[in-house]
Amino acid sequence: MRQHPIGTGPFKLLEFRPREYIKVTRNPDYWKPDRPYLDGIEWTVVSDPSTAVLAFISGKFDMTFAYALTAPKVDNIESQAPQAICEVTPRGGINRHLLINRDKPPFDNPDMRRAMALPIDRQAFVDIISQGQGQIGGALQPPPEGLWGMPPEMVKQLPGYDPDVHKNRAEARQIMEKFGYGPLHQLNIKVTSQDWDVYRDPAVLLIDQLKHVYIDGELELVETAQYYPKILRKDYAVALNLQTSAPEALHLFYGCGASVNWSGYCNPDVDELIERQSREGDPERRKPVLSEIERKLAADNARPIIFYRNGGTCRQPYIQGLTLMANSPFNGWRMEDVWLDK
Repeated sequence: MRQHPIGTGPFKLLEFRPREYIKVTRNPDYWKPDRPYLDGIEWTVVSDPSTAVLAFISGKFDMTFAYALTAPKVDNIESQAPQAICEVTPRGGINRHLLINRDKPPFDNPDMRRAMALPIDRQAFVDIISQGQGQIGGALQPPPEGLWGMPPEMVKQLPGYDPDVHKNRAEARQIMEKFGYGPLHQLNIKVTSQDWDVYRDPAVLLIDQLKHVYIDGELELVETAQYYPKILRKDYAVALNLQTSAPEALHLFYGCGASVNWSGYCNPDVDELIERQSREGDPERRKPVLSEIERKLAADNARPIIFYRNGGTCRQPYIQGLTLMANSPFNGWRMEDVWLDK
């Protein structure tokens, strides 16, 4: 599928060279007769984000990779390329979360998983990683961009979300002490992360926060191509991961035996609620069911959600017709309405 993808979209694969570029060309058989406007698109792979920014500033590229820019990189582009049009938007409803291998001791114990989740200072992630450009939420993207997530006052009531971080960490230390850990005997773990700044930077901060509860983390960086096979093999203890957020994805991530339920979480009550919300056609009756799902997932420490980060996208002024999505990372990639005014 990677080498010969099929589909009915506005573009067809022209050439793919791993670590170099992806080229697509206009699909003459696209079902919209006058779309797409572009003859083709070329995505150039640049492994270093700073190098990619400099290349955009120099005029080599028409657009940065959508949602990928941090706040400092947006500021850098705006100062050096004042003609650029930059937008900072929620990164398509993607959250950073803690993925815990529930089959690997000592994390097969629910109390240990709770001790892992309690020391998280979510506001620090928003302030440090996103320079305040982010949101704290549960398994569903919080409003206003997220249509189904809990408002802030409800999020604070979720298990483990008490804004009093010191109290949470004191409780976590008590749990760890019952397992025999303390200042002189810490739990040594590896924190697995993709070798990409959107994964790596939060993983570094996570390791720093875990030190407050006698957990000494070592960062294990894995190339993107090897990361998900490693997660699927459950060849990890703890991982800093990203996932999308939508009601239709709840079963994929949290359903018993689901294909993307990497940690092996299973709660029949949650399965029943997921099925119930998917059958409910009335949004006002569906929301309370979704909120109950979020509460149970937080109480079970299924995948402790850390934060939602906003991301920046910059483009040259001649790019027209581009719409950035606030609650889906996928819907804006058809690029069928984009054209170049030059």
